[in-house]
Amino acid sequence: MTKITRAAAAAALVLALALSLDGCGQTAKKAPQDGETAQTVDVDLTTLSSTMVYAEVFNMVNSPQDYIGRTVKMKGSCNTVFDDVTEKDYYTCIIQDATACCETGIEFVLSEGQTYPSEMDEITVMGTFDTYEEGPYTYCTLREATLLELTPWQGKTEVTGDLYG
Repeated sequence: MTKITRAAAAAALVLALALSLDGCGQTAKKAPQDGETAQTVDVDLTTLSSTMVYAEVFNMVNSPQDYIGRTVKMKGSCNTVFDDVTEKDYYTCIIQDATACCETGIEFVLSEGQTYPSEMDEITVMGTFDTYEEGPYTYCTLREATLLELTPWQGKTEVTGDLYG
């Protein structure tokens, strides 16, 4: 029986994981759904599990150069932020992780003529991934985005009772 060192076992595990994740960011091409165009989707976050979506968005935010120019489709809740310095509204599609404890999102700028969703609406958007700089910061955005689906927010969900009882 051959002894495998801890380092060799770790290297083999990393290699196996890398090979198994090689195609994670790519999706099969499919016919457009209602509201979609025939535009090819390079990164379809709507088909991934919540854990994989969170991981992919994390990669997009931390390695944006790998995604610039790619068409991205994502689903989440709309969040709006007004910046006092730029005096602009910024719209983001927020995605929760699998445990719903953490969230991340990407800004989107709708194509001309579209109406922006309201805060907390559930949305599906598709656009071209890009980055821009404001001040010392670099931001990720989906340019020329199209709002594919919108489900209006139905109001506040309240939890009643003693949660720790």
